[in-house]
Amino acid sequence: MFGIADYGAFVVAIVIFLAIPGPGNLALITSTGKGGIRGGLAATMGVIAGDQVLMWLAVAGVAALLAATPAAFSMVQWVGAAYLAWLGWKMLTAKPGDAPVLNIRPRQYFQQAATITLLNPKAIVFYMAFFPLFVDPARHQGLVTFGAMALTIAALTFLYGLVVVLLTHHLAERLRANPRITRTLEKLAGVFLIGFGVKLALSK
Repeated sequence: MFGIADYGAFVVAIVIFLAIPGPGNLALITSTGKGGIRGGLAATMGVIAGDQVLMWLAVAGVAALLAATPAAFSMVQWVGAAYLAWLGWKMLTAKPGDAPVLNIRPRQYFQQAATITLLNPKAIVFYMAFFPLFVDPARHQGLVTFGAMALTIAALTFLYGLVVVLLTHHLAERLRANPRITRTLEKLAGVFLIGFGVKLALSK
């Protein structure tokens, strides 16, 4: 289909990739908790935008460059790790009444999620190594094939993000009645972000 080897397996692989716990999922959940459905959907669009940039960079050959230059990929790892750890520290040390670390305006939620996605080595590795496995060399149709893959990834990411946002919003409405639980969950999210940062920094 459109030069994609085993389209069904490609779809399943994307869904599994989306469901793996990571900074992107945490960004969706935190953005929804702070900004409601609008904030969560803005973050979802940010994740989609980040994914599309990484995918088309891979198509353009940047992935091959990173693979051939370990120092460049290592730098991306460290920048991404430092950014996640910084966000986590800000959330962990925030006091009641402080401005939220993940800002309230949807545009800022979009930028935050897009940045997290772009600096996430897990996503970069996916497009460098896993994504090319689904390109059928015999039936490859150039931009048609890559365009079909890009649209599939965007559609699945939006649907997945919508489900996460709606579920999170439903739970958040119940949690807002208890500020102590909300603060505890925010601290926990900060710990997870720092943990993701450390994990990404140590992954080689």
